[in-house]
Amino acid sequence: MSDRATSFAGVLAMQPAFRRKQCLEALFAPGFSAWMEVIVLPKALREQLASEVPWMAVKGKRVLEGRNSDVAKALLELEDGSCIESVLMRNARGQWSVCVSTQVGCAMRCTFCATGRLGLKRNLTVDEIVDQYRFWKSHLSAKNDSTRISNIVLMGMGEPLANYENVKAALQTWLQYTDVGPTHITVSTVGVLPRLDQILTDATWPGVRLAISLHSADLEKRKALMPSTSNDFLAHLADWAKHYLEKFGNRRHHLTFEYILINNVNDTKQDLEALAAFVSNAGRVKVNLIPYNTTGMYKTSGKDHIEAFARKLEERGVTVTVRRSMGDDIDAACGQLANKNTAGSR
Repeated sequence: MSDRATSFAGVLAMQPAFRRKQCLEALFAPGFSAWMEVIVLPKALREQLASEVPWMAVKGKRVLEGRNSDVAKALLELEDGSCIESVLMRNARGQWSVCVSTQVGCAMRCTFCATGRLGLKRNLTVDEIVDQYRFWKSHLSAKNDSTRISNIVLMGMGEPLANYENVKAALQTWLQYTDVGPTHITVSTVGVLPRLDQILTDATWPGVRLAISLHSADLEKRKALMPSTSNDFLAHLADWAKHYLEKFGNRRHHLTFEYILINNVNDTKQDLEALAAFVSNAGRVKVNLIPYNTTGMYKTSGKDHIEAFARKLEERGVTVTVRRSMGDDIDAACGQLANKNTAGSR
């Protein structure tokens, strides 16, 4: 798949160097929806761009809104006809968060995740990742909603670190051309160990937050839930976390372990003790408990049980948050993205 960088290179080959910067800035500027509207550029160049460089790398096929209008899910079509899903969510500050996909499908095969059943089709290009943010900016503008998009989470379809270079370039693009700061962008990963190690030595990896999908501190249980788990995963992750926190950790840049609570699978007293011990060994991390959103495989832990699980972790010195489940009525909650081409309108 081609991207805008390649297309720009051809179109702007004979243009002054500053033209590329103008073009990229225009993509993120409010009020523009096509190259012909970017009047700072010469007309002939605008016409060439309109002919050769797509304004948007994703096209909305369906947008479904949740019952409380605090979440929306988009089915987005790509240049080759593939589809992905992306989600817009109202966050705790009353602003918007965008949940971004990084692959068409996913190869990780996590048993609790609907995306994993699709298998991996391909990686998304840089533009296909970046333009999910731009799609939602356009969507909000069309609704005359000026509320800021303040957060980006790479928690949609796919494993971000399995598309490392394109994800890194997308992060760098957002940080350069939007007002979303690094501690307001979170990359969620099942824990691809070679890529986690690479982050420790990669001087060009942006200082965004990382969230590791742990889901069990018992190795055999994690293998059953997440088949990509290696025999040395937990020991490697605990050691890696210490090095990561030494390099990046501070009051605003914490490391998160995500933990989906599944009834009678990973929510027992033994699971709690294993999790508390693992976190204590890994260092100063936060545990984010996530109610399991139904995908047909398991049952979720009850609300009272989740609250008790969180309280008992806190009693053991673990910093805990409980994620607010959003979008389950339109299959937009965590683990539910599966390219369902259901009815809806933009």
